[in-house]
Amino acid sequence: MAKDHGPQIKNDEQYEELRDKGMSKEKAARIANDSNSGEKGGSSKKYENRTKEELYEKAKEIGIEGRSEMTKEQLIKALRNH
Repeated sequence: MAKDHGPQIKNDEQYEELRDKGMSKEKAARIANDSNSGEKGGSSKKYENRTKEELYEKAKEIGIEGRSEMTKEQLIKALRNH
C-alpha cells in the first residue's frame, strides 16, 4: 500500500514508483498530479517538434535555471532531465 503524501499528491502509488526510479520530488509530483496520470499516449508534441520559444516557455514554467542562454538542444535535454 502506498504511503499517503497528503492532498498535494493525487496519485501516491505512482509518485512512489517514480521516486524509486530516481526522479526528483518535483518531477514525480508533477507527473503524479497530471490529469492524464497513468495514461499512455499523451497529446503533447514531441520536444523536437516544438520551437525554441515554446521550449523556453516550458522551461520558464517549471523553473529551469540558465534557460535564456540555452540552445534548443540544451533546452530539450534540460526539460527531459528535470
